[in-house]
Amino acid sequence: GSMKPVIVVHGGAGRIFKEREEGCRAGVVRAALRGYRILKQGGSAVDAVEEAVRSMEDDPHFNAGCGSVLNEKGEVEMDAIIMDGKNLDSGAVSAVKCIANPIKLARLVMEKTKHMLLTDHGAYLFAQAMGIPEIPGEKLITERSRERWKKNLEPDSNPEEFQKDLGTVGAVAIDSEGNVACATSTGGLSNKLIGRVGDTACIGSGGYADNHSGATSTTGHGESIMKVVLARLILYHMERGMSPEVAADTSLDYMKTRVGGLGGVIVVSKAGEWAARFSTKQMSWATVKDDNLHYGIYAGEEHIKSVDEALASEREGL
Repeated sequence: GSMKPVIVVHGGAGRIFKEREEGCRAGVVRAALRGYRILKQGGSAVDAVEEAVRSMEDDPHFNAGCGSVLNEKGEVEMDAIIMDGKNLDSGAVSAVKCIANPIKLARLVMEKTKHMLLTDHGAYLFAQAMGIPEIPGEKLITERSRERWKKNLEPDSNPEEFQKDLGTVGAVAIDSEGNVACATSTGGLSNKLIGRVGDTACIGSGGYADNHSGATSTTGHGESIMKVVLARLILYHMERGMSPEVAADTSLDYMKTRVGGLGGVIVVSKAGEWAARFSTKQMSWATVKDDNLHYGIYAGEEHIKSVDEALASEREGL
């Protein structure tokens, strides 16, 4: 292929507590480097976004996979989606429990079934049929998630307050063949109702990928994102000629003024231009293009390192 590969990842929009910043930064950087390595070796955008998201699902700093927040009953229920921009194939799972990597299951839904979304018990049966190991639910629960869940149960607590620092993880990429893909995964909202599914598993809201325009993955207040079909809205603006950055800002602005929702997005265009934008206080993000790594958490913050330098400090454990 003749396209220069690009990957962009996010680790969730919201408020990131000081003591967690370093871990979030390191986690998105690691995910971006892993995805980029696949692209550099000629791998597909779909492989790259799945690998990047899997890396963040395994990192307890993020609200996805291990480290997911708990629902009202104190359990982990996760949602994930993956989409291939070549043919608009997509796979998603919602309200899944007891598996380490929902994104892997979403990809199997895309590739091994004629369906696009499997939920709860059905997703569980499908995971069994595919030989995905079941893990005890407690394995996914961190001390921090349990603490927060308890706090939210107190009579004077306001779970809404806590939901500000939560997010989702996601990745978008374009490979050397010019194919784009997106992947998004989350544990959802803290103390949510049992069976609540947010934007992540919904095509066009939690993510969308189309070779004709680009790919995007979203994070933020799920119900607001669903109301404006945020991922697809951004690509619509790009189809009308906006740059990824302007399309992202315009769409986030619309979501804020129309429904009062905050969030963040990552975007890559079919030409390999990228953007990472958010209307929340923070969003951890990282991107690799032209062998340079860019990353940040605060608005206006952007660090740039060569990939070689980044990999060297990765090996020293940052």
